[in-house]
Amino acid sequence: MSAVPVEQLDGLHAYGESVAGCTRCRLAQGRTQVVFGAGNPHADLMFVGEAPGFHEDKQGLPFVGQAGKLLEKLLAQIGLARADVYIANVLKCRPPGNRDPQPDEIEACESHLFRQIELIEPVVVATLGNFATKLLSGRPLGITKVHGQEQETTIGGRTVQLYPLYHPAAALYTPAMLKVLESDFAKLPELLGRSLRPLAPPEPELALVAPSAPAEQLGLF
Repeated sequence: MSAVPVEQLDGLHAYGESVAGCTRCRLAQGRTQVVFGAGNPHADLMFVGEAPGFHEDKQGLPFVGQAGKLLEKLLAQIGLARADVYIANVLKCRPPGNRDPQPDEIEACESHLFRQIELIEPVVVATLGNFATKLLSGRPLGITKVHGQEQETTIGGRTVQLYPLYHPAAALYTPAMLKVLESDFAKLPELLGRSLRPLAPPEPELALVAPSAPAEQLGLF
């Protein structure tokens, strides 16, 4: 991948530091720390999960528990590592007891995610599970209906390919779901390649040559 512009690195780092003290919703009262996100700040592929869990809240990094290990395994199967992608969540703070995010919490936190997408500039955003998929697609359809089906959408003022996936946590103990997740992951390299493929240069216009024969003979009139 190309070198990351210094201003882009500084912008993401500075924004992460500003979010570290966020008190927009009630989750600020019970968190250990804000889990902003981690990975390549210039990644072409960005993953968005639901919210930090126990281990993420303690370490300050997303997807470091069992679901994170499975995510790394799935990435390895398509020739990628955590260092190649960027990983974040809809919520930056852990909900009590890992309960589902509440609508007002999502509303309070969503601008943080949109700003991350603006700064990272991914070409593919893979949503993990229902909450991330519904928020970023702007549609109420659940993950069972849309997984593995990319759609072009605009997020934070940027056009990306949105690619819904089952959350790795859902596949930890369900072999059938794991097979679906592996199959959907296998399509990511082709989707990335298609999204990154440069547009073909326009064909050069044919130069107009003054006819040596009368226009009538050339069939121009």
